[in-house]
Amino acid sequence: MENIPLETLQYPIGKFKVPVVITEQHIAEWIAVLEHLPNRLQTLVQDLTEEQLETPYRPGGWTVRQLVHHISDSHHHSYIRFKWAMTENTPTIKAYDEKAWSDLFDTRTAPIQLSLDHLKAVHAKLVYFLKGLSRQDLQKSFIHPEGNTETTLDENIGRYAWHGSHHLAHIENLLLRKGW
Repeated sequence: MENIPLETLQYPIGKFKVPVVITEQHIAEWIAVLEHLPNRLQTLVQDLTEEQLETPYRPGGWTVRQLVHHISDSHHHSYIRFKWAMTENTPTIKAYDEKAWSDLFDTRTAPIQLSLDHLKAVHAKLVYFLKGLSRQDLQKSFIHPEGNTETTLDENIGRYAWHGSHHLAHIENLLLRKGW
């Protein structure tokens, strides 16, 4: 692992880049990624041992267990952000301290199946919701208080498709490096 640059370990699929123009094809592809993420993650981690779940994906990084719980927590927040943007006029969303959440006792110790089941339910609701949004709906937005940046819903679909794939790649790469 020492020979792999830290940036490669941190961003195995690169950083998220918003397309200049977000097309219907982007939206369809991103929703498909979100739709399949829970099953892909379940398949990837279901047979890992407790020791493997306690392995960080990189030096100083979260353990596989923390990653699974983080994906579930983060995508839960995302679902709520979509709903806020659809029901309020450009709301400022509530940010949360991801690192502090990852250090909580449940994120460090709870069975991963809790978050796998939660992610499956959240994504089923999220995908159903997203498939029903119009192009006009997708232009609604929210403001993230960190940096005071405005994010449209179409961009947020891409960001969370990337986010899930980003963390899935962390785990996939760890499994490859360890030969698991």
